[in-house]
Amino acid sequence: MNNAFIGLGVAGNFAGHLEQAGEAVDFLQVKTVEAVQPKAIFPFYVPSEKLGEYQFLSTYPLSHSEIRFPNDADNLQIEPEIALICEIQYSHGKVTALLPTHFAAYNDCSIRRPNARKICEKKNWGEKSKGISENWLPLDHFNSGGVLDDFHIACFHKRNGVMNEYGIDSPAVGYSYFHQKLLDWIIDRMNNQPDEGPMNDIAALLEAANYPKQAIISIGATRYTNFGEHHFLQIGDTSIVAVYNAKRYTHSQIAEMAEKEQFKHDISALVQKVI
Repeated sequence: MNNAFIGLGVAGNFAGHLEQAGEAVDFLQVKTVEAVQPKAIFPFYVPSEKLGEYQFLSTYPLSHSEIRFPNDADNLQIEPEIALICEIQYSHGKVTALLPTHFAAYNDCSIRRPNARKICEKKNWGEKSKGISENWLPLDHFNSGGVLDDFHIACFHKRNGVMNEYGIDSPAVGYSYFHQKLLDWIIDRMNNQPDEGPMNDIAALLEAANYPKQAIISIGATRYTNFGEHHFLQIGDTSIVAVYNAKRYTHSQIAEMAEKEQFKHDISALVQKVI
């Protein structure tokens, strides 16, 4: 993919994650219709020179192999997710459809910045601040019964040769919003999300980027294990996110592959060294 896509993330689409990540307080004023509804979408990459105070979002943040440690934070966490690679359709400047074509393992690496005004300020601190697997797996469709329904998200952390489970192995269908319900909600947020509280006006960013035809959308981070909740990344660590077909592989097989850092071709894996 060229860089003419917008990068968006979904906040609060896995029950309990925001509380563990210390972010629930950010969303106390955000009104939702359903208790399990995601809270907002946030930008992590916008290809535009017209972003004003958010110009930092124009720095391409994705890497397949490394995470660059931020200068001003020591509380960096892996956020294991699935990313959807989507085509965007518009009519009269409004998003009318999102068409997911592929999915991939994703690390929505985040800094805990208690004083950040916007979610996006925790998400893009420059090049190599996030991760997406090079291995994009094709989607047959994104409805119930599609191939993605069989996939799980696993996450591991290595330090000095010792590997630990960082995220709770979670089924993709465990997302609060999924399938067309998720896409419809994202489209609504792309068109109508206000610039208030922790949220950005996404419609204005789409316009500033000249209406990109594609999006990478990370659809929410899983819950942490006790280890993941209390351990932050350090230089020299390795972060591993694997999105795998749980009808084909057991979790222990995935853990063995993570130990070797070698995965089968039908697994979307993301192995990043913290530098």
